Amino acid sequence: MNKKTIHKTLGGLLLLPLVAWAISGAFFFIKPGYQAAFAPLEIKTYPLDEALTLTAQPQWQELRLLRTVLGNHLLIKEEGQYHHLDANTLAPMAPPTQAQLRLLLEDAIASDPLRYGHLTQLDDNLVPPNLTQPKSVITVHTSTGVELTLDWGRLQLRQLGADTRFINGVYSMHYLQWTPYKGLNKVLGFVGLVLLFGLALSGSFLLLRSSQEKVRYPL
Repeated sequence: MNKKTIHKTLGGLLLLPLVAWAISGAFFFIKPGYQAAFAPLEIKTYPLDEALTLTAQPQWQELRLLRTVLGNHLLIKEEGQYHHLDANTLAPMAPPTQAQLRLLLEDAIASDPLRYGHLTQLDDNLVPPNLTQPKSVITVHTSTGVELTLDWGRLQLRQLGADTRFINGVYSMHYLQWTPYKGLNKVLGFVGLVLLFGLALSGSFLLLRSSQEKVRYPL
């Protein structure tokens, strides 16, 4: 197999990933829709309406006191783990009821009704009423198809819409994450780099040979 055939073969094998890299690279450069897709969604907070006396414990690494539509919350970090406590009793904060959860989330998404719409009906088993420990992560959906994830331990929200999934898909395509298997994706990436190096090397040989032929047989 001569160098020209090798070059054509490598070019054919790399045609799809090169087109994917070019399109996704242009997409990342322009970044259409990024602002809405990755916009942070914050729990709405209010000024504290009462004076609270807290005695910090030696093992607490961080301390945050805030007030939401549900009342006061105490968030602490202990041994690298976050805990959501009742600000008055320092006991673990009880998980929200369905009504409380709806109230908290609707208060947060009211800042952008066009993106989030309203909450869809919550699953009756989403927050069991007899749960003694707060469920760390609760996921619900809005009428616009956005997925909301509430980390109750940190009292943080994350939003994931169809546009976010699409952009993440483009990212995966650009970096050859074409399968759900991390090891296989690494192999694909390595093979792609080898093929790209081979294409460049064979092209360089063809260019060099063409230049030599022009020197030997000037027009």
